[in-house]
This record gives sequence, structure tokens and C-alpha cells, in this order.
Amino acid sequence: MFGYKTAKRTTNGNMTDGPARVIAVHAVCAGSAGTILLKDGTGGETRFDIDTPASATAMVETYIGDEGIRFTDKVHCNLTNITSISIIFSG
Repeated sequence: MFGYKTAKRTTNGNMTDGPARVIAVHAVCAGSAGTILLKDGTGGETRFDIDTPASATAMVETYIGDEGIRFTDKVHCNLTNITSISIIFSG
């Protein structure tokens, strides 16, 4: 078993306390187009970068699969025009 966990944020910040592999991303968009950046720690390398539509009812659901995206420090999110983000991760 991988020991999957979830984390949710509505603002920029760390989503995990340590290393992790992100398996899936779920986000609720806002009324304006936006972006989701997942970085390897605060100010670290961008590992996930996706644009979001301008729709308050749209959602982004991305399954990464396989071994996920590896974050060696922490998963840090930078959100622009995103109501909330949830990740499924192991680590």
C-alpha cells in the first residue's frame, strides 16, 4: 500500500510537511482565468504548471498516475484565481 493522503488549500503555501509524490490534482476555478503552480518547496523548481479557465463553475481534475510527480522538499502551491486546490499524494 502507498499510504495515500490528501491536502487542501485556498491560499498559497505548503501542502505537505516533507517529500511527497503527487498522484492527482483537483481544483475549483474562479471567475477569471488562472494558474496552478506546484513547486518543490517555497521558491523551488516548478514541477506542475497548468492554466485554468475563466469559469466559477469549472473544475480541474488531473490524474498523474504511475509514480506521480516527485517533490524532494515539500509541495508548495502558488494559486492565481483558484477557489481551492486539493491534492492526493503519497509520502
